Amino acid sequence: MNYNELRDKYNTFIYDRYEITEDENKINITYYFEIPGLAAFNPKYEIDKKFTKKGIDEFSKNIIFHIGLVELISYWKCVCPKKVIIKAGYLDNDQVSFFKKLYYYGLGEFFYINNINASFENFMDIEVMASKKERTKVEYHGSGNLIPIGGGKDSCVSLEIVKGMDNNPIIMTPKQVHLDCCYAAGYTDDEIITFKRVLDKKLIDLNNQGYLNGHTPFSSLVSFVTYLMAYLNNKRYIVLSNEDSSNESTIIGTKINHQYSKTYEYENDFNLYTTKYFGIDITYFSLLRPLKEIQIAYLFSNYKQYHKVFKSCNVGSKSLPWVWCCKCAKCLFVYIILSPKLYKDELVDIFGTDMYEDSSLLETFKELIGDAKTKPFECVGTIKEVRYAVSETIKKIDKLPYLLQYYKDNYDMVDEDIIDSYNTTNNLPKEFEKALKETLKCIMK
Repeated sequence: MNYNELRDKYNTFIYDRYEITEDENKINITYYFEIPGLAAFNPKYEIDKKFTKKGIDEFSKNIIFHIGLVELISYWKCVCPKKVIIKAGYLDNDQVSFFKKLYYYGLGEFFYINNINASFENFMDIEVMASKKERTKVEYHGSGNLIPIGGGKDSCVSLEIVKGMDNNPIIMTPKQVHLDCCYAAGYTDDEIITFKRVLDKKLIDLNNQGYLNGHTPFSSLVSFVTYLMAYLNNKRYIVLSNEDSSNESTIIGTKINHQYSKTYEYENDFNLYTTKYFGIDITYFSLLRPLKEIQIAYLFSNYKQYHKVFKSCNVGSKSLPWVWCCKCAKCLFVYIILSPKLYKDELVDIFGTDMYEDSSLLETFKELIGDAKTKPFECVGTIKEVRYAVSETIKKIDKLPYLLQYYKDNYDMVDEDIIDSYNTTNNLPKEFEKALKETLKCIMK
């Protein structure tokens, strides 16, 4: 369906309100969105009270309103209405600018994939209809850390680095893989905080009918939801696992980045926003920001307890149980980045096949090494470190599999050692930087 036709026909999106209901065991949050003439949507969140230390107050209601501001973008994108009306709460002009920036750059891949020529000025107008209220102030003294767990190698590495600190892993809509990673790190069910996000099925129906669909800035949703959970659990830090590599654009030379809401830029924007508009002592930062994917992979190769349980294939996540599909860019990237340390037997044991022997992956391989118009629209490392991992693996084996032989025949080897790289542009508190640098000693010998 055509972008311009859809936004002309369905020209308004309304964030009407949110409702919070509680029973003895759960906090239920329901959002009320509407695209007049098309559909009303009611996404939900369920929070088990055993994972909270305080009840819902006026301060937490404001955070819940903000979660809705990020949640709405998944529903807005099906027809991209020109006007977004906010009735559920108040935003000033600077707040509107924050969310417009998040929406625009967080939807960069969506616009690109759908051939949408949208400018920052014209893609959306936000109209706030709620009245301004006096901001709620609270006394807050948090301690300890929330560690969001996605099931991949990065959050497993973070769990190892922060061992011995006051930690709680936190999982949105947990699957067995998420739990198994936490168990492998030594956590019990009583220590693992979980909550559930429920999409409105009408959105899935519209996707199946051919309405506009594509990637949204999911990590920004994680930022606001974990902020709420940090507040409800009196936590001081939200410790992400986003690496330096996530700052590289997917379309080189543009700001189109599959990982926009994982970037250092967004991390800073979020902290500035929450400091100004929430004003409590919770800090959101990425523990792995100083590192490249190759360094994280080298660390992960030492943590054998996770090798048979971690998963990060988005295609395979739709299966039960979660599997490596071994046909997508994400699978191939993880295979490549781990190969300098684990190729061949250990990698085949993890993935079930030698992906370097799969000639059908050649075009995906070329995207990962930068011999294509774009990098894959996945959470993958930089072109340079993919080439470095390939080069290091080639040096260590005699009989090369198909993809490695193709690389050796057509491209230059990368000789520059990037293992000692450390990005000092980060937000790590001192105690976390100390723990990270101590951990890095095992790969810098």
